[in-house]
Amino acid sequence: MEIRVLRYFLETAREGNITRAAERLHVTQPTMSRQLKDMEEELGVKLFIRTNYALRLTEAGMLLRKRAEDILDLVDKTESEFKTMDDRIGGEIFVGCPEADSFKYFARALKRVQQQHAGVRCHITSGNSEAVTEKLDKGILDFALVMEYANPLKYNCLDIPAQETWGVFMRKDSPLAKKKTLRLADLYDLPLICSQQNIEQNFPVWFGEKLDSLNIVATYNLFYNAAILVREGLGYAISYDKMADTGKESQMLFIPLTDVPLSAMKIIWKKYQVFSPAASLLLNELKNEFGNGEK
Repeated sequence: MEIRVLRYFLETAREGNITRAAERLHVTQPTMSRQLKDMEEELGVKLFIRTNYALRLTEAGMLLRKRAEDILDLVDKTESEFKTMDDRIGGEIFVGCPEADSFKYFARALKRVQQQHAGVRCHITSGNSEAVTEKLDKGILDFALVMEYANPLKYNCLDIPAQETWGVFMRKDSPLAKKKTLRLADLYDLPLICSQQNIEQNFPVWFGEKLDSLNIVATYNLFYNAAILVREGLGYAISYDKMADTGKESQMLFIPLTDVPLSAMKIIWKKYQVFSPAASLLLNELKNEFGNGEK
């Protein structure tokens, strides 16, 4: 299976049309059709269902699309690293992280590197811990930022010297808005907006047997859309402090949960990782700021 043909497949999957995909990649339509047909024969599966209006991926096609995205991300990252292998003042860094105020400490270290080496560029992938560690394991990312636990058998890590406070975002006209703090028991009758990862990892510990009695009306991956749901009156969002504007002009406020432990962010990378020059520069800066990280 050739990388070039994987690009043909992925562009066709995104466009849903061979002609448009061929035009975008500057390939003739008959050439692309033949290559995709050869790929199906090589794999022994049908990748597309052809309709009157568009191409639709089969189940095998959807699996290949995910694999192709990961493979091509890694190929592009590798090519970028080798292009800058002899350039000690530039290069690409790939980082995955959740949404949290603690990310500012990483950003400050990155800024110091870029002030000294203007050619360094950083590419940020936002997502929950599970999503970013998956990409880290595949070599697509150099570093990942995760909350709390990091497997010491797989990763080196640095602790960021800050903790995140859990709480509830709500409208300022909410009946609970006059409270200074909340407890988990205050949440049972509320329409809750929660991250899927929080539901799976933290809620069983926080709520125990009462988890099924929660009224979860929406879930989110990244917080921006959850904040819109709160502003529009759909419910109460559980997240970290400082995830949205709660100033005088905002419709929202944040109230901390007093019976939920604080969370801390870690910077992790794979043990025995071989870094590009740019990523090595950043790692040295992070170690100078936060410690060695070799555990």
